[in-house]
Amino acid sequence: MIVKFYEVDKLNLSNVKFFLLHGQNDGFKNEIISELILKNKKEKTLKYDEKEIFENKDIFYDNVFNGSLFDNGQLIIINRITDKLLTILLEISEKNLNDIFFILNADILDKRSKLRAFIEKNDNSVSVAFYPDTNETLVKFTQNFFNKINISISYENINFIVNKCNGNRGYLKNELEKISLFLKNKKKIRTEELVKLINLTEDFSVNELINLCLAKNVKKTVSILNENNFGPEDCILIIRTFLNKSKRLLILLDDYKNNNDINKTISSAKPPIFWKDKDLIKQQIINWTPEKLKEVIYNLNELEILVKQVSINPFNLISNFILEKSTIKTSN
Repeated sequence: MIVKFYEVDKLNLSNVKFFLLHGQNDGFKNEIISELILKNKKEKTLKYDEKEIFENKDIFYDNVFNGSLFDNGQLIIINRITDKLLTILLEISEKNLNDIFFILNADILDKRSKLRAFIEKNDNSVSVAFYPDTNETLVKFTQNFFNKINISISYENINFIVNKCNGNRGYLKNELEKISLFLKNKKKIRTEELVKLINLTEDFSVNELINLCLAKNVKKTVSILNENNFGPEDCILIIRTFLNKSKRLLILLDDYKNNNDINKTISSAKPPIFWKDKDLIKQQIINWTPEKLKEVIYNLNELEILVKQVSINPFNLISNFILEKSTIKTSN
């Protein structure tokens, strides 16, 4: 069945086996996943990526089918799922498995998705779409946050906080939590204090580097890599910035694929694209296809895991990845 995100709190999950979250609002999806974990107090929680399941299918089946016999309830979270997982879900749904709850986390699934159709048509399954936040929804989210902790803050400062987070709910939530700790025993916060507290989610040089890479401006991309002294501490920031911009570009590519009008795609983009960035974004749209960009998004997630495991000079991995993506031919 299809459920709106604001109806999740009212759901009775006792008879639900599959809970699908799909869309590109990762920050919002992570909030709901955390709430679902708290509501479903299972004895055992397992996490998988779809790719990991197909690489070790026997182990996955053993954990699902045999594990349910011995554990007092299982919560199984599967990330980055696609339609390929449908065959496995169909097998699981045919089994009489008691006390197992699946959280299925997907990127964009269009209306033709067989996986999405399967979930939406089943009474024991829930499908929730998560669309990108608008500036208005993030402002309201921030206002509600300060109202709950009874802190006085100007509308200008709320906008300042939201703008710093570049439309990313996850970043916004992290900054608000930081502010909340700072405001212990305080009743208001000044602009000067906010400026010191809030980190830029995208350093200018990082922002420019990723934009030029996606535009396939190899010369300027190489120049930024050579001119900036990026260190190991910048690696995760670069990956997250690349990931965030890739997901925003993917939305534009899907829109462009539907209307075949690049100017209309740019003008109707939300959040709006600044005039100075329009030519660069057009170049990005021309140079990529949705399929190739989805590969990049998947590769970025793998790269982040790898970078966290490498102790010596992880920036070499990042720079090689950026150079590869700025030169590879990906357009139609």
